[in-house]
Amino acid sequence: MNVAKYIDHTLLHPEADKKSVEKLCGEALEHGFYSVCLNGCRIKYASDLLDPSDVKICAVIGFPLGACSTKNKVCEARDVIEDGADEIDMVMNIGKFKDGNYDYVLKDIEIVTAAAHTNDIIVKVILETCLLDDEEIVKACELCVKAGADFVKTSTGFNKEGATLKAVAIMKKTVGDKAKVKAAGGVRNYQTAVDFINAGADRLGCSSSVAIVSGEEAADNY
Repeated sequence: MNVAKYIDHTLLHPEADKKSVEKLCGEALEHGFYSVCLNGCRIKYASDLLDPSDVKICAVIGFPLGACSTKNKVCEARDVIEDGADEIDMVMNIGKFKDGNYDYVLKDIEIVTAAAHTNDIIVKVILETCLLDDEEIVKACELCVKAGADFVKTSTGFNKEGATLKAVAIMKKTVGDKAKVKAAGGVRNYQTAVDFINAGADRLGCSSSVAIVSGEEAADNY
């Protein structure tokens, strides 16, 4: 299986510098990864490095907590779109979700998604499944679908656990053909990547992408 085409090659650590971005983009070009995924301040530089190429640019917003206001998320979204992002990975407001304030969570996703879709930008919503039980994962997926999001995503990679096969299977069963699924966090080798794809993942968020396609084992958490 050609797993490279599933991979969002990811660099989200706060200490990531310009040379690291250059390395990430070079690896994406060399190995044919689907996209690079970066913090907002690096989107313009990555866009310049990768133009022209088929490698997409993915930006995270509300990252990694999802606890900022909807207005802030929309501002972030518009900023990264202007800088060249093709896709946005936004973090769901997990605290509001835990409150049972589903109307807020729905609107938060809906408003950001609408702003992105106006510019034909794909939106993935990060649920942080390690903080949710099975029923909550189902409910969060249902809200994402109702809000018009394109993907549901497991994890930021910055919490206590990343993707699990069980969570991906629940997400896939819930969204069906109404949205796609991205697994992120803990995908460190080729076989694990294949297992997640077989469980229903349409995309993989990986910082260990080169090791994965090279048949090696990596220690990175994301």
